[in-house]
Formats: sequence, structure tokens, C-alpha cells
Amino acid sequence: MIIRVNPRDLSPNEPLAEALGRPVSGQESLTDHTVVAHWPGLDYYTPFDEQQIWTSAEWAEHLADPTWQHPFTASPHGDRRAIWHADVRLAPDDRGLTGPEWSEIAHRIARTAGIQRPGDDQGCRWIAVQAQPGRLDLLANLIRPDGTWTAQPHRLLALLAAESRRIETELDLISPRTGGPDPDSAARFARRATAQANVADAATQLAGLLGQLADENTGPLSTVRGLVEHAAHRLGRLPHAHAQGSGHQLELIARRLHGIQQDLDATAAALPTAPATPARPTPPPYRAAAAPVPPGARLAR
Repeated sequence: MIIRVNPRDLSPNEPLAEALGRPVSGQESLTDHTVVAHWPGLDYYTPFDEQQIWTSAEWAEHLADPTWQHPFTASPHGDRRAIWHADVRLAPDDRGLTGPEWSEIAHRIARTAGIQRPGDDQGCRWIAVQAQPGRLDLLANLIRPDGTWTAQPHRLLALLAAESRRIETELDLISPRTGGPDPDSAARFARRATAQANVADAATQLAGLLGQLADENTGPLSTVRGLVEHAAHRLGRLPHAHAQGSGHQLELIARRLHGIQQDLDATAAALPTAPATPARPTPPPYRAAAAPVPPGARLAR
């Protein structure tokens, strides 16, 4: 699975047309089989699930609205191109994915890219389009409803690549392995090497353990938080009032889990670590003295 982040755009029309594989139209409705995921606030923005009959032109208008509502909002570098577009492509020999699997991939990529955060009710608008075989497109307007710009991680490409490897493992997909060693395999090797090393300082061991627990990319708390967020999103889409209340409770739980991760990370950073023991020099290998060469041996044929 390969994730490509495209250059940002001023309008969602061309990115949406690329995602659909055809021009944006005011006649063709996009069902939930095509728009497999979207920002949580859409359910409150469109009562009675009217977005289920929106045309592709109406979806493009929905994504473009924040740009028109906040005409002076720009990135920290003064860039007005607010439409963010990433596409996910599976390997040709990968199995076909179900709608819920595409939706899960979309939400996980949205969280990794910073366009969806747990407990954030004022996040930016985004949708995930699955209109072409083996391909998923995420489109987002980085201008939030309050007129501020959505901040994305600095190491976005590296984080997306690491999340791709985890998704491949969990969904049994083929990994291209084009960007060097698998980050998860390297992390597992490092943990095995750490466990086998004879580290005298217990504080160093505890700092490493807490760091693994709090790690945003590979830690177990991050995985649990992602599952809780996914459950909250699914409950929030149900029409029952008690389901929406439960979804809000799950969002609060996800926020507390994130706070626990930050506390563990701070504790690990405060622990003293032992300096690395310098490696002992390796003596040169023993070499036996060469036997003397008999006279005339070099002339032998």
C-alpha cells in the first residue's frame, strides 16, 4: 500500500475529479459506497442524511465552503491553497477490501495526517472517496470552521508510511517495501536487542518501557485510542440519542488516553538515563607466520 500526498489546491474540483476518475457532475449522486468516510461534523451539518443523495458537485461545494466563508485565512507561510489531497493505492495482487475496511483505513489516515483529532468537534471538513479499484482518496479543507488553519505533523510523510505498514499487517495486504526496511520490523529488532542487552541502570530500562507505551506510532495506548475513536465515530452516525451520547463518552475516553500518553512521555523524559558504555577495542586477528618459500619454488610450473 502506497500513500501519496499531492500538492495542495485552491479548489476541490480537480482533486475530486481525479479521485472519481471522471469530471465533477451536478447530475450524478455519490452514495455511501463511494464516499466511505467523512468528518464527524457532517452528521450535524446535514440532518436526515441528505448527503447520501448529494452529487459530486455538491460534495465539492461542501469542501469549498470554508474557503469562501473565511477568505483571509492562510497557512503560516501565507499560502491560500487549503485543499489537501492524498491518495492510497493497493498492490495489484491485493485482495478486494470491504466498505468498512476502506472506512477504517480512511479514518486512520485522517488521524495520522492531523485532519481528524479525538474530541475535536470543530475539525476541518474532509471526505474519503473510493471510486476506483484498489484506490482511496482523502480530500480535506484545512480551514477549520472557526477560521483557523489546521496544523499537520512536521514528519507527515514518515508517519503516513509507518501507518501504512501497520495497516498492511493488520489487513493482510502486500507491502511494497520501497522505502527501506520496514519501520515495524526495525522497532521489533530494536526491542529484542534492548531486552537482550545487559543494561545496569534500571531507570534507563523504565524510560525505554514508558517511551514504548506512550509512542504515538507503535505504542499500545495509541492503538487502543484509535479503536475507541473509531467506535465513537460509528456510534455518532447512528440516529439514536443514546448512541450519540455514548459516542461522546468514547471521545472523552480517547482524550483521556491521549493525556495518559503525554504524561508517560513526560515521565520517561524526566528519568535519568545511564551513559552508553564505550565498546572495548577488538584485538587484531591472529595470523600465522607464512612458511618460508623453498629456493626455486617460484619458478615451478
